[in-house]
Amino acid sequence: MTVQQLTVGALSAAPGQKVFGTQTITAGGQAVTLSFFLICGDRPGPTLVVTGGVHAAEYASIAAALDFGQSLRPAGLAGRAIVLPVMNVPGFGVRSIYTCPLDGKNLNRVFPGDPHGTGTEQLAHWVFHNVISQASCYVDMHGGDLIEALVPFTIVYRSGNEQVDQASLLMGKVFGIRYLVRSESYGSTFSAAARAGIPAILSEAGGQGIWRAEDVALHRHGLDRLLRHLGMSEGPAPAPLPSTLLERFLWLRSEQAAYWYPAVAVGDTVCEGQELGRVLDAQGDTLQIALSPADGVVLFLVTSLAINQGDPLLAVGA
Repeated sequence: MTVQQLTVGALSAAPGQKVFGTQTITAGGQAVTLSFFLICGDRPGPTLVVTGGVHAAEYASIAAALDFGQSLRPAGLAGRAIVLPVMNVPGFGVRSIYTCPLDGKNLNRVFPGDPHGTGTEQLAHWVFHNVISQASCYVDMHGGDLIEALVPFTIVYRSGNEQVDQASLLMGKVFGIRYLVRSESYGSTFSAAARAGIPAILSEAGGQGIWRAEDVALHRHGLDRLLRHLGMSEGPAPAPLPSTLLERFLWLRSEQAAYWYPAVAVGDTVCEGQELGRVLDAQGDTLQIALSPADGVVLFLVTSLAINQGDPLLAVGA
């Protein structure tokens, strides 16, 4: 078996070669320039695709993807790797929260995209069909957004394909973050990959506009462990680390535009019916009491006083 050349758009890397370059596409009538690392090993093996910056201000994921792309070498690599450090390029420079400025849509809700849709949908379609679809395994790295604190966790998708779901679950356990959450959310990067038969995980670490070294390291160490798990790098395959499997990912959202006063912190263990915070008006009157929908742990929490109607308040893993 020989190693196949790795190609994304106009960029190519031959066996034993590493290439960094850009690819400009048109989405929503605007030019979007994506940067890639293509690393083509000197031995045959899987194709690992790694992305960051789907949400443009989740900086720990971007820093980890940059470091991974910069440090990975083709010599001794069994297989191929594509690294896209910032997918939401239009949002990166303006420090966009949640959405893509092309049309105000959440890029992680529109996969696998639509070539005839709005700008964000066109961007998702190009990335899915030109990048993610090449993967044997896929990792999308995230963190808390500019207004979100979180305890690190990894998400896997229930696709209904037992082989893919088990492979994804094992990837999550090998990645090594304590909390492992099952999700059925449609439209995300990793869920679209899993539905297409590609084992995939979404890792979460960091938040609030900060890229602490320990959060970047969680992502990076997870990727290094996956390389050995997939047989792409030298060294014994790592054993899965102990994890807490959470079967439900339960979000609470604000019913009105007002002021948010959380009563818990990320990582707190909560009980069903427990008060988790309140949405108040300017006079201090209660508009909404956020009650825990189940026994579980607070996985992420919006830390902004300002809250808009429909914004997430927090999520409980149950």
